Amino acid sequence: MKAMKMRIEGIGMTSRRTRERMINRLMAQGIRNQKVLDVMRNTPRHLFMDDALASRAYEDTALPIGYNQTISQPYIVARMSELLYERLPENAKVLEIGTGCGYQTAVLAQLVNHVYSVERILPLQKQAISRLRDIKLKNISFIHRDGGWGWPDFAPYEGILVTAAPLEVPKMLLQQMAVGSVMLIPTGRPGEQQLQRIIRTHAGFDCTAQEAVSFVPLLSGRS
Repeated sequence: MKAMKMRIEGIGMTSRRTRERMINRLMAQGIRNQKVLDVMRNTPRHLFMDDALASRAYEDTALPIGYNQTISQPYIVARMSELLYERLPENAKVLEIGTGCGYQTAVLAQLVNHVYSVERILPLQKQAISRLRDIKLKNISFIHRDGGWGWPDFAPYEGILVTAAPLEVPKMLLQQMAVGSVMLIPTGRPGEQQLQRIIRTHAGFDCTAQEAVSFVPLLSGRS
């Protein structure tokens, strides 16, 4: 128990002081939501990657997590979380497509009532579940499946956040949005991707491009 607490607190390049520098940088980059900043301040990003890369955990860069996947840079995690959170009602349930290493999942779980997280790569999912249990986050459900299918069993969702880029928004994800809900999803080919914010209305879907991004592609199937 004591050893885990020390790991969460971190030392040197994983210390609270280093995390605070990350928060100052996020604020300088335009992140304004205090709840999002507080959650990222208190979430140990270094626990969600291999020990060999832990000293780089609070740099503003994406880093490899194996299986040709990456952990998104802190700015992108904060930006997507902020854009999602500002549109959510209280007690919202959110669908996450792409659990990955579990870091974005951890941030979301501290902002919403429940996260339903989908991952197609089973070893990554197992690692993420273990890490999220280590930091005592329990309001998360997991499923191993193709992300483009979503998780219709618990639809409709007040929010959907997608951490890999399809060429086009999967129709099955649109169908799982509640009226008034919001989806954050990167779309496009590598080098041409845009982060989209989609809001479902009674009349249809309003889509607004937010900024250029770079994500791994959203692949079909399971592995």
